[in-house]
Amino acid sequence: MKKLINTPDRVVEEMLRGMELAHRELIRLIPEHNVVVRADAPVQGKVALVSGGGSGHEPTHGGYVGPGMLDAACAGAVFTSPTPEQMLEATKAVNGGAGVFYVVKNYTGDVLNFEMAGELAEAEGIETDYVVTNDDVAVEDSTFTSGRRGVAGTVFVHKICGAAADDGKDLAGIKELAQRVNANARTMGMALTSCTPPEAGEPIFKIGDDEMELGIGIHGEPGAERKKIEPADKIVDEMLAKILGDSVDYSGSEVAVIVNGMGGTPLMELYVAYAHVADVLKREGVEVWRRPYVGNYMTSLEMAGFSITLLKLDDEMKNYLSAPCTVAAGRPF
Repeated sequence: MKKLINTPDRVVEEMLRGMELAHRELIRLIPEHNVVVRADAPVQGKVALVSGGGSGHEPTHGGYVGPGMLDAACAGAVFTSPTPEQMLEATKAVNGGAGVFYVVKNYTGDVLNFEMAGELAEAEGIETDYVVTNDDVAVEDSTFTSGRRGVAGTVFVHKICGAAADDGKDLAGIKELAQRVNANARTMGMALTSCTPPEAGEPIFKIGDDEMELGIGIHGEPGAERKKIEPADKIVDEMLAKILGDSVDYSGSEVAVIVNGMGGTPLMELYVAYAHVADVLKREGVEVWRRPYVGNYMTSLEMAGFSITLLKLDDEMKNYLSAPCTVAAGRPF
């Protein structure tokens, strides 16, 4: 294992400290709970958005904390859900009196712990609600989930609902919007390599030099199929066929597109992939709205691979997706 770390058991804490030092104007850290919050939190009278999950998916989740997106993010150990206590501390830190909304990816630990945190917060007089994202089309059940996994489409929920909250939408309105975004987003991923969690010291799975895994999750979970590596265009064809053949009818619609690197994929290769994504969507009568989002949005440590996310847009989603945000991840939207 070759990693730029000091010790595996301190990597999350040291990452968060570095993030705070690099972005003091945007975020502050609650170090005893590994929680990142907006520097100006709590914002009175505004619904606060809280998300989180295991570390190793950067810039998700802490990189999306700031005006226009999340109010707080809870960082668990690598690929491990944060605890209900972390989530409760985040909730209390950002509660501005209008309620707190949780954006939860569909992984069993995340769902159970956020539900428990919500119950604890309600007991302290803080109104909460949540959405469980499940945009993955690759598998119906996996190692970590019952039902479809929440993957890169979750970032669209962060952005659109974060902008809506800053615009003054109430808790019920945020939930309806989050459910609508999730219902219209679909994602498919693939990998050329595995990844190595620091505390494990070895790759999660072994894969041949001439093989690829289609339908992977973001924790190194097995995909739907392992096969010989194919040219980029053929890989895109297979992934888009799965997305476009799912339950969202994208024909004749405008979509937002993320071509998301899994952490170890050069931008050169992501742009090669997007070129064919654009060609296929044009052929299928699907219009890419505004501009695509190409880069690392939700990673899996140093895994080589990528995912494609399509979001079928309506006018409200377009409005909030184009609203400005100021977050540690730079200008992701």
